[in-house]
Amino acid sequence: MVKDQLPAKDATTSERIAAHLRNAILAGEILPGSRIRQEEIAARFGASRLPVREALRMLETEGLTQLEANKSARVPTLDRSELSIVYEMRERIEPLALRLSLPHLTSQQESELYCIQEQIEEVEDDVARFLELDRRFHLETYAGCPKGELLTTVTRLWNSTQHFRRAFMLINGNDHHWFVNAEHRLILDAISRRDSEDCERYLAGHIRRTRILLTEHSELFPH
Repeated sequence: MVKDQLPAKDATTSERIAAHLRNAILAGEILPGSRIRQEEIAARFGASRLPVREALRMLETEGLTQLEANKSARVPTLDRSELSIVYEMRERIEPLALRLSLPHLTSQQESELYCIQEQIEEVEDDVARFLELDRRFHLETYAGCPKGELLTTVTRLWNSTQHFRRAFMLINGNDHHWFVNAEHRLILDAISRRDSEDCERYLAGHIRRTRILLTEHSELFPH
């Protein structure tokens, strides 16, 4: 499963609940379209509904839940057109995040990216492990980007497409790994050369190829 994002030791009840639900959604344990009932979560954590509501609001800002009027929430789902739009947004926003990050990436962060890529290349049939590492690889290339709305938006878009990346990898398996690794290596080479133009070009192409392949699989979308 996705590596748990554990709450801090001094986390509030709502933060602990949010961490639990976040991990479950990203790991595919709670699927798109699933309803999350406040009373059930409150009972599980021995809490009132107020911290549950706060947790669901946190996750809504991250693109992981949608609050409903009947005091429950759903995990959002996307149809083919909506997914295509989200990926087109990523094609434009993430190259910008990488360009802004590039001047501020340290040699230590660059080494860590190479280490993550080496681990990705060792993955065979473990889809959960691949998704965890792939997410780390991309989000850590943006580590030098000034904090703010841009990174919040990038993370939100990643969260909203997690289910589709998992389903796509389950369908295509190792056949897709070669392309991912080759494209990651191109991005790493451009980062090492501090070539912002190549960084943007390779990353946009990487995201675009995934968008095209995903939208070809009609079975991934609700009918």
